[in-house]
Amino acid sequence: MSNPPRRPNIVFIVADDLGWADLSVYGQRDYETPHLDRLAAQGVRFTQAYSNSAVCSATRFALITGRYQYRLRGGLEEPIARAGQHIGLPPEHPTLPSLLREAGYTTALIGKWHLGSLPNFGPLKSGYDRFFGNYSGVIDYFTHKPGVGEQVPRDLWEDDVPVERVGYYTQILADEASAYLKRQTAAQPFLLSLHFTAPHWPWVGPEDEAVSRSITDLFHYDGGNLATYGKMVRSLDAAVGQVLSALDEAGLADDTIVVFTSDNGGERFSKTWPFVGQKTELLEGGLRVPTLLRWPARLTPQVSEQVTITMDWLPTLLSAAGLQPHPDYPSDGQDILPALLGEREPWPRTLFWRYKAQGQRAVREGDWKYLKINDNEFLFNVVVDTRERANLSRRHPERFERLRRQWALWNEEMLPLSEAVFSHGVTPDIQADRYVPERSGRVLSQGPEPS
Repeated sequence: MSNPPRRPNIVFIVADDLGWADLSVYGQRDYETPHLDRLAAQGVRFTQAYSNSAVCSATRFALITGRYQYRLRGGLEEPIARAGQHIGLPPEHPTLPSLLREAGYTTALIGKWHLGSLPNFGPLKSGYDRFFGNYSGVIDYFTHKPGVGEQVPRDLWEDDVPVERVGYYTQILADEASAYLKRQTAAQPFLLSLHFTAPHWPWVGPEDEAVSRSITDLFHYDGGNLATYGKMVRSLDAAVGQVLSALDEAGLADDTIVVFTSDNGGERFSKTWPFVGQKTELLEGGLRVPTLLRWPARLTPQVSEQVTITMDWLPTLLSAAGLQPHPDYPSDGQDILPALLGEREPWPRTLFWRYKAQGQRAVREGDWKYLKINDNEFLFNVVVDTRERANLSRRHPERFERLRRQWALWNEEMLPLSEAVFSHGVTPDIQADRYVPERSGRVLSQGPEPS
């Protein structure tokens, strides 16, 4: 009797606030991202990949559980920030790392957690064997001090023990991940979740330690520019290149699935062309994210038009490992592997979003998108009209009403936003009370959310 095939390793890389066109392979022309461009050439480049939310911790709930974040109390906070010790990812909830660990994987998270604070929540309570990184949503790149409301001098941990490191955080994470990969062998499959904080604010490049130490407010409203942002993205690209090289040196690249994506759309200095909107907005620029996948043993290089969303990764990666989601916690995502393997054509999806600011609602069904911001409602064909300018609600009233009803029915299945605490005291700056398609997407909140 032959042995079953070895399950693939998984390296899942998440950038923070990376915009749709911040990589040269997606359209950036002000600088180059050669390592991520090479990853794209070697694997799958997605053209219709979405995040589960327009902010980060909500998307991270969806990533780790494979479900709409609004099924969980912590997913209502959008994002978790100073929400106290009682809001986070319940340790009893099955997760991608816990399901893989039960199947024999060793698991590690290096980087950002942002799914609840110690002592009640944390990576080691939710399926990871090892953790190195930050628990909160943001830390300074050189001082490693945390963001608003945190009571620790620095938010840098090894498992549940505070540690110190010297250097630029993006590079520190690359070094930790590379060292982890060099310790792995073909004897046991592994999941490495590598969650960078770059290029999230504060706006500090790898040569800007003096700037870092002068910052008093990590929101950094008085800092940053396109040149600095470019340095941050190039540093991220170099870090990914270092990690991929470590995987090659360990002789494990061929049967390792590598995924690269972002937790939501870009921020102040990001490039989102051809989309409008950005982080905190349910316009395409706030939701569409650059996404790459490489699995040399099984997948040929390709550009995929398959519509996908963050919560698809749990069923897709479990399927690649010959596993299924927990029967008591069925995934809201779908296994997209058949489309990538050429076993079936890309299929249309129906996806839902909501966001507390401006009462935003959105549905994408096939090529069509229903969008509501304040009292303004729209119907767009986002394949033809990528910039969401032509409101077709009057031309297609039946489709418009159907999508509106679909969103209401979906919303009834989710926890109500009224249960959210919103105790972190952050309210978006409102530039305009009404969304006007002819303007740029930047009409909802000038400042960032604390994610």
